[in-house]
Amino acid sequence: MTNTSEPDEGTPRVPVVCPDCETTSRVPLSDVADAIERHNDQLHDGDDVAEVDPDIADRIADLVATELGLLEDTD
Repeated sequence: MTNTSEPDEGTPRVPVVCPDCETTSRVPLSDVADAIERHNDQLHDGDDVAEVDPDIADRIADLVATELGLLEDTD
């Protein structure tokens, strides 16, 4: 997976990994879904192979759950 856009220092970049291609790329947050879909369509017949780095995805999920109060004790 390649990222052809010029680096933009102010834009958050998300690591995207493809275990089949053995590649990692950092993609602007606003382009993540399209980049993953395009990669999987072009190289893996649409199979969900490339994805946001699982460690990052888990961390984001934890942050969102905390922000939404989903991890608070209800006792």
